[in-house]
Amino acid sequence: MSEQSGNARGATAQVGSASEGTLAHYLGKMRGRTLEGPPPVPLSEVLWSWLGACCGIGLLSFMNQAFLPSGDNLLLIGSFGASAVLVYGAPRAPLSQPRNLVGGHVLSATIGVICFQVLSSLPWLAAPLAVATAIAVMHLTRTLHPPGGATALIAVAGSDQIHALGWLYVLMPVGVGALVLLLVGLLVNNLPHQRQYPEHWR
Repeated sequence: MSEQSGNARGATAQVGSASEGTLAHYLGKMRGRTLEGPPPVPLSEVLWSWLGACCGIGLLSFMNQAFLPSGDNLLLIGSFGASAVLVYGAPRAPLSQPRNLVGGHVLSATIGVICFQVLSSLPWLAAPLAVATAIAVMHLTRTLHPPGGATALIAVAGSDQIHALGWLYVLMPVGVGALVLLLVGLLVNNLPHQRQYPEHWR
């Protein structure tokens, strides 16, 4: 009996030790892979990023002012600001490429509209489903673009003006806005010798 009791205590200790090891490993991953921060960015890159973002968002702002009723900022959805960071601040990044920029936004907007129309009476459920499904679809279609998650969320949690657009939201502001940011990215990012955009169209 004492031998069986000892074996049981030993097995319990092994399980506890394994659990502690697993927890330590899990928590240890939160320290990051390296202690080094990102390298400094050359001033020229800062200036070109600034110029691209100013031109891209500026053109959307001008179009919004010129063609939409006063007081409506439909072309200036928040996710475009995040796209500007990627397209003009990190034009070589995989998530900044045209397929990701346009495809990610359009697919995410479509999913957001579907979730809102189907689950408008349950916004607490529509919001997470829109973002999570948008991420999954972007992964599957190789169009992952982080601002797309915001585009899907805006379709659900946006203003009454956004909701009133219905399926038009996918085309305008989302589709038109993404194409404008892409056009400015092509024009501005290729001006300096050391920059090239895009890396690929695939």
